Amino acid sequence: MAKEKKLTQSEIDGVQYRRAKLWQIILYACNAFIGMSIYSLIGMASYTASIGFGISTAAVGVILTCTRVFDAVTDPMLAFIYDKVNTKFGKIRILLITGFVIEALALMAMYNWAAGKGLGMVAFIVIYVIYVIGYTLANMTAQTIPPLLTNDPKQRPTVGVWSTALNYLIPMTLSIILNVVLLPKFGGTYNLEFLGAACKVCLAIAFVGLILVCIAVSEYDKPENFAGLATKREPLKVKDMVEVLKNNRPLQCYIASAASDKIAQQTASQAVITTMLSGIIIGNMGLATILSVAGMLPSIIFAIVGAKYAGKHGSQRTIITWTKICIGVSAVMWLFFIVIDPSQIANMGIFTVLYVILTLCKNGSMMCVTTANTSFMSDIIDYELDRSGRYIPAVVTGTYSLLDKIISSVSALIATGAVALIGYTTTMPQPGEACTPQIFWLTMIITFGLPILGWICTLVAMRFCRLDKEEMIAVQKRIADKKAAAQAES
Repeated sequence: MAKEKKLTQSEIDGVQYRRAKLWQIILYACNAFIGMSIYSLIGMASYTASIGFGISTAAVGVILTCTRVFDAVTDPMLAFIYDKVNTKFGKIRILLITGFVIEALALMAMYNWAAGKGLGMVAFIVIYVIYVIGYTLANMTAQTIPPLLTNDPKQRPTVGVWSTALNYLIPMTLSIILNVVLLPKFGGTYNLEFLGAACKVCLAIAFVGLILVCIAVSEYDKPENFAGLATKREPLKVKDMVEVLKNNRPLQCYIASAASDKIAQQTASQAVITTMLSGIIIGNMGLATILSVAGMLPSIIFAIVGAKYAGKHGSQRTIITWTKICIGVSAVMWLFFIVIDPSQIANMGIFTVLYVILTLCKNGSMMCVTTANTSFMSDIIDYELDRSGRYIPAVVTGTYSLLDKIISSVSALIATGAVALIGYTTTMPQPGEACTPQIFWLTMIITFGLPILGWICTLVAMRFCRLDKEEMIAVQKRIADKKAAAQAES
């Protein structure tokens, strides 16, 4: 007989919670090996499309934009597959491995097997669509794991801390591996040989992450853990997804909150905007990038502080508190750029130190919000189980992801459209150009003003959400009582 997982008793609210072992949380967080390796690799898709398949730059942009919309549409579709897969081996590992195999084969074709064979645009689109299907299957399945690991409000933020930390560290590490170690071996240019080698390296790292995540979830990946509260299990229908979006108020608030934040932050992180900030206003692209990274690494400490705060006050309160701090720090940074001569930041003096400190505070506060968002999504999934009696995490995450990707997909359009308004209609801003008032104020508005507007939307959305710590305790108590009643009947 399999040994049952021991549940721990909360010292505060008297609810019996599931608690994962720390090593299980860390191994789950290694999903960053998969997600960030694939993310780093697909970031070079425009190169393999151009060099390996002979597609023009303009056409590549259209293809990648359209496939992002397709990617958004496939997210909620996974819910039906997720609902159908019920084996004695569970579903998480089966879906993860299947998704990874599909996307790995597609990426090998995109960067190695089919690249340079003169196959053209149609072949690239077909391969990319296959990749999106595999990516959706693996990525969306991974997002359903956190609420399965633990429902302890003190431990859920820990999952977010490890996930957030690795999601920041892995891309930086991969950037060094690919651009500092691997690229020089192939002549320092993005040629087919480099792209093929980069694909193999990234997929090898992702495969290691896949094994670790499967080990982490093995104890929980059992059919009984995916059952809802109802005695009779109903198949998932499209109207169920519409019903969830219509009646799950915390999910509605989360979509408004997270999507507004993401569209603002993705717009601010567009290459054209960072070029104007670092290469024109500050005047030293390389140094500004290094200073930003220097302000990023210590900010992981903020995530730990934020997790402890979330464990004590709940995910919703943490989002609200650190969002207010994000607004305050960004307002100070905006004022900082107005008051000083920003080009002095590149002179390695007191203004450089102040810039790093402010960047550290801003990045750290944002990491706290990201960490809280991870555990808050788990809270929303449990809220849906209590509300409807159905455990349908893929419906919740898929519905959010669909709307989030569609909304945030316009970030590039906002950035390029704004730049066009100040005169860059046929060219793009380049490092070293003169800093005009138009460039300065546009960059300030997008870099600081737009995120502040997104965070204000978060605060407004959270005023309509009633899923604080006290309500989550009540949710978990009701779920436990309903499960006990269902077991007594059966």
